[in-house]
Amino acid sequence: MPILFPLLAVMIWATNTVVSKAAAGVLDPAAISFYRWFLAALVLTPFCLKAVWQQRLAIRPYLGKFLVLALLGMVLFQCIAYYAAHSTTATNMGVITSLVPLSSLLLNALMTKTKPSVAAALGVFCSLCGVLYLLGQGHPASLLLSGINHGDALMLIGTVAYALYGILLRRWALPFSHWHNLYVQIVLAVVILIPVAFSAQTMAIPAQGVGLVLFAGIASSLIAAYCWMQGVHRLGADRTAVFMNLLPLFTAVLATVSLGEKIQGFHLLGGGLVLFGVILAQLRSWSFLNK
Repeated sequence: MPILFPLLAVMIWATNTVVSKAAAGVLDPAAISFYRWFLAALVLTPFCLKAVWQQRLAIRPYLGKFLVLALLGMVLFQCIAYYAAHSTTATNMGVITSLVPLSSLLLNALMTKTKPSVAAALGVFCSLCGVLYLLGQGHPASLLLSGINHGDALMLIGTVAYALYGILLRRWALPFSHWHNLYVQIVLAVVILIPVAFSAQTMAIPAQGVGLVLFAGIASSLIAAYCWMQGVHRLGADRTAVFMNLLPLFTAVLATVSLGEKIQGFHLLGGGLVLFGVILAQLRSWSFLNK
């Protein structure tokens, strides 16, 4: 069944959010950021290096764009998440990440100077209320006094970076296959992350961290990417994107079972408002709202 591909991809990404939280107590965030993409590059190299090398002259004019994509999608979003995991919950990370489609809509409207539809505006308002309720742990007014949790703020920055990544990836439509496109981005991400790795207190991978690195580098970076590509190919981009709305639900369930995180009332109400807002903004078929 075609729906199994995006469903599996979202399940893997939800699991990776939990893995990111688990890694906070085991690995230096700079270390796992580097090892994740270094491992992904190693796995793809036997399949992609020859073809990419043969296309090097065609790729060269696009290196600047590849560099920007690698910085936004692999370095900023993923690396920030490992640092954020030290001061926020996996549940919060999942809910905030679900804002990517809505952030994409807003950024795209700003970049193209187009007016969002009524449905999109309502969706933004609902999601904003949900985020404030969630970040304030049920007391949004407290944000005025204490501010936003450091980890949550980092996740918001990462979400915007990934939304911009998605917009530029579609706009630029680089003329190479999906895998070769991904491979070049990953290799550049590894290069960018080398100085970040030098900032790590330790690059050691303890025994309990091996599985975390393997999952992040292979399952989340490659297998999930393959499943998502298959979903887009078989179902179309719009229908596949809807499955991302399941990310906070899967993450919350996994975090409860594996990390012992407790789902509280503000998670349900705040996360529910965020999810409702995202879905509302995606309902382009509601013509009476989009007029």
